[in-house]
Amino acid sequence: MPASDLDTPVGRLRAVSDAGALVRVTWVSAGDLPANRLGEKDGEDAVSRETARQLDAYFRGALTRFDLPIRFVGGSAFERGVWEAMRHIPYGETWTYGALADRVGGVARAVGGACGRNPITVVIPCHRVVGSSGRLVGFSGGDGVDSKRQLLDMERGQATLF
Repeated sequence: MPASDLDTPVGRLRAVSDAGALVRVTWVSAGDLPANRLGEKDGEDAVSRETARQLDAYFRGALTRFDLPIRFVGGSAFERGVWEAMRHIPYGETWTYGALADRVGGVARAVGGACGRNPITVVIPCHRVVGSSGRLVGFSGGDGVDSKRQLLDMERGQATLF
């Protein structure tokens, strides 16, 4: 599958496309092989290149809404519903797990599990989902809650202080 890697302020991200749609954005650790050594890259395609371009614009503060063809591969109907609902959380804002559960007809704990299995991180903004008191909890990507804080601070135009 075509893939593009992009260095960002929160680490290296890999965008993977298949059949003309984005199917995965994940963090790549320093020890991971380049996309082209994993069989994920038959060469970049228009979707993986556009994803990298839009992610770069997002991290520069020039893009607040992604416009990419997305296809969810895997996940239960409930998880896909949570992932789709997260696409509607406005840039720079947060929803609680409970509020998201109310929207999709589930419970906060199940929503948290679905957020943790989000296959298209950043583009599907699971970092915008917070605990009931507004606490930053439960982020499985990058450096965990620290990455979540960085993304939210960036979206709110705040410098990360520590």
